Parts: sequence; structure tokens; C-alpha cells
Amino acid sequence: MDAGAENLNAIAAWAVTLMETLGGLGAGLAIALENLFPPLPSEVILPLAGFAAAQGTLGLVEVLIWTTAGSVVGALALYGIGAWLGRRRMYAIVERMPLIKTADVERTEAWFGRHGSKAVFFGRMIPIFRSLISIPAGIERMPLLRFTLLTTAGSAIWNTIFVLAGYFLGANWHIVEDYAGVFQKVVIAVVVVAVAVWITMRVRQLRRNRLAVD
Repeated sequence: MDAGAENLNAIAAWAVTLMETLGGLGAGLAIALENLFPPLPSEVILPLAGFAAAQGTLGLVEVLIWTTAGSVVGALALYGIGAWLGRRRMYAIVERMPLIKTADVERTEAWFGRHGSKAVFFGRMIPIFRSLISIPAGIERMPLLRFTLLTTAGSAIWNTIFVLAGYFLGANWHIVEDYAGVFQKVVIAVVVVAVAVWITMRVRQLRRNRLAVD
């Protein structure tokens, strides 16, 4: 058995233990922790919860409510971290980082001001960004009610898709993780390419500025 399969089995066993011990609350707790610790994959926990519902161990509606509640709790915790960090601390950190300018952050803030609601809603349905999007929302102090409603709506859609997949696939619930894993790898690849392009452009710009000064 390879390391990936062992990790999957360990996470699945942990989630099963939580759900057997705490019921729907256990599923919600697992998803709340998944928001705080992205290495815990919702793509495993949610289909497994759906499978538990198909077996009659948990109620389907119960699973959907608790997992969505867990998503919101985890997102609010990260929103709080962003709010605590604040703009002043964020700019202080940026000023110490190479290649990044405060103008970059200002543009990002302006973009979030125009598209923040869409970013929070759709971000809840994109691997990796599902958790991270809550932090800039907190930094920018998006109205808490709006953030909570958008997070609830986006999380409900994401959770429902994966819970129902596990519910209808039954014992083959783990198939969902394979397809979700491909989606996640695509997202990571796009992010890596985008960052590489940005770094290349910034280094070239710095070199041009130095040559102009010389």
C-alpha cells in the first residue's frame, strides 16, 4: 500500500470515528477542522459522510446541515485571523518581503473591493482557496453578515455535491476523491504557473529599473 492510500485510510478512519462518536456533529467538526487545516481533504470527508447517510448511520439532511455549519465555523475562524492581522500588519509584512510592492497589495485590495462578494462565494468551491479566501475577507473587514451568508451559500453547494456523490456511490464513495484530486492538481498547476510568470516579470522589471539608474 503506498503512502497516499495509507493517508487516505487514516483520514477516513479518523472521520468515521468522529461520526460514530458524535453523529452529525462529528461530520461538522471534521469539516470545520478541514477549513483550518487544508491538508485534511473535504473530498474524502464529505463523500464518506454521504456514504454514512446512505447506510442509515446518519440522516442525509443532518449531514448537509452539520457539514455546512462546520464550513461556516471554520471560515469565521479564518476571517477572525484576517481581521486580527489587519491592513497595518499586512503592509508591515509586505514591506519586508522581496519582489512584492505595496502597490501590488493596493491593487489587490481594490480588486477585492470590487469583486469580494464573488470571490468569497465562488472561492468556497475551489480547492485551496476554500480556506484562504476567508483571510483577505477578514483583513478587508467585509461586513460579517454578508461574509457569513456568502460562505454559507457557497459551502452548501460544495458540500451538497460531495455528500450526494458519496450517498449515491455507496461503497464506491472513494471514487470521488480521485476526480477531486485531479481538479485540485489543475488548480495548483495554474497557481504555480501564474506565480512563476509574475516572479519572472517582476525580476525583469527590477533589472530594467537598475539599468536605467546606472
